[in-house]
Amino acid sequence: MPLSTPGVSRELIHERKITCHGYRREDGLWDIEGHLSDTKTYGFSNMDRGTVEAGEPVHGMWLRITVDDELMILQTEAVTEYAPFDICPGGATGFSKIQGIKIGPGFRREVAKLVGGSLGCTHLRELLGRMATTAFQTIYPIKAREIEGSTTKHSHLVGTCHAYAPGSEVVRRLWPDLEEA
Repeated sequence: MPLSTPGVSRELIHERKITCHGYRREDGLWDIEGHLSDTKTYGFSNMDRGTVEAGEPVHGMWLRITVDDELMILQTEAVTEYAPFDICPGGATGFSKIQGIKIGPGFRREVAKLVGGSLGCTHLRELLGRMATTAFQTIYPIKAREIEGSTTKHSHLVGTCHAYAPGSEVVRRLWPDLEEA
């Protein structure tokens, strides 16, 4: 069910679009690509870009990570196409530092150590978080289909969300042999 209709008239000011795509590569690896774009419904003056017109991206960032079946990041490419300041594209260069880390427990903490704060770009970090989920959603269902009896091998999902709460109806159906914690 979508959100209810607001009871008052509104004017759109800002729009952020984030898209993520997951690809299976012929070499057995996976590419996860993301794009973040921010636009305003009005034009404004900018010290480095002059005028940013209504609908023109204020932010436009691209990120690709290549991962293996275990969600280890093997390659990265980050690009800042649009930014409010000339210096901003420099925030993308450090994302090669996340190569060699695994998407899983502690991922956000490790990313923060490597490209957090002034070491990277806040918009690319936000995009990376969405891409991590996209990586899981891309790879997990394909690998589960390829591994016979795979549902019993994924009980590590218990406790990760409302549906997978210990003892929930979903957990009881998927992993009936698990004891309620």
